[in-house]
Order: sequence, then C-alpha cells, then structure tokens
Amino acid sequence: MSTIGRLVSVNVGQPRTVEWAGRKVRTAIWKAPVDGPVAVQGVNLAGDDQADRRVHGGPHKAIYAYAEEDYRWWEMATVGPGTFGENLTTGGIDLAAAVIGERWSIGSAVLEVSEPRLLCFKLGIRMGDAAFVERFERAGRYGTYLRVVVEGEVAAGDPILRLARPGHGLRLGDLVAAHLEPTPELLTRVATTADVSPGWRHQAERALARALG
Repeated sequence: MSTIGRLVSVNVGQPRTVEWAGRKVRTAIWKAPVDGPVAVQGVNLAGDDQADRRVHGGPHKAIYAYAEEDYRWWEMATVGPGTFGENLTTGGIDLAAAVIGERWSIGSAVLEVSEPRLLCFKLGIRMGDAAFVERFERAGRYGTYLRVVVEGEVAAGDPILRLARPGHGLRLGDLVAAHLEPTPELLTRVATTADVSPGWRHQAERALARALG
C-alpha cells in the first residue's frame, strides 16, 4: 500500500434541464465542490446523480475522476474542479498510467479504476462550445470512471492510497489508445483482460472482428 496522490475536491450535482441548439436537454454535468465528508454509497456520491443512466452511472461508471494536472494542461483560466463533470478531482496521479482494476483507498471508501470516459455532447453544453467535445477527444485526457468496492466517506484533502495493482499492466491510456488508434494486438489485450468492463471488452471484440475481416 502506498500513497499516490490526494483528493483535491469532491463535486456533486443534480440533473437539470437546459436549452441547447433549440431543444431541451436533461443533464447532470454541472458539478460543484462540497465541503466536509461525503458518503460513497451504491453507485453514487451523496447529493449526486446522473441524468441518463443508459450512458452514465451504474457499477462500472459509478464515480468519475479527473486530475488537476489535466486541468492545468488545458490552460483555461475559467475552469476549476467539477467543470468537466467529475465527482473527484485528484492531484498527483497520472490517470492515464493507472492500471485497469487497481484499487484506491480514499477516506474510508475503496474504489477501483474501471474505464475512461467516452465523449458526450453534453460536455459541449457545459463548456458552451459544441466543438469542445472534439478538442477533448483529441487531447486524450479522458479521466477515469471508478467502481465502488467498499462504501464509505471521502473528503477533500484525503490521501489516495493504492491498495492493489493487477499484474496484467493494461492502463487507462491503453484503453484510450484502443479507442483512438486501435491495433489488433491492443484490441486483443482489451478484449481478454477480465478487469476491463463488459462494455469495453465487447467493443474491442467487435472492432477486432472487423479488423481481422
């Protein structure tokens, strides 16, 4: 067990309806930092929710984390914790180098690295710029979803400790690469690694079948 970073901010938000491109859209991408301990329970944080459970939420996408280092990379003065819709803003961790299935202890909760965040047009709504989604995808700084292994409480300032790291070595960045620039070798690794979520394994299997004809 080793300390690998810290929790910079805990951010929550409830679904709201906004006007976008002439229609009403239901979204919970607006998150705001909260003080003090926040309960991690079920597939969510207390006070938080997802607007569309078809593409967000559930056991493999329960909590979304984004790194303050990635915020600095964007060099955008108007953004801060929660802007990208993350529940946990981390510090000191290269999320792209996190191994799928590695487990973190934060406060009294245990969370597991699950999968990258795939792009959604609602990020463009949050940024007030539909084209930002493409910029975000090209940057490859997707952040990570986390599974809840042990419920508990987390708070800004908590150290993040790595409890375990699988030996397969498949990193979050490898899944991003499999999405952006897939190769048969990489797709095979994604499709055959048990710690990868079923949705990503299925996508890799289909892409591999197409690549192999």
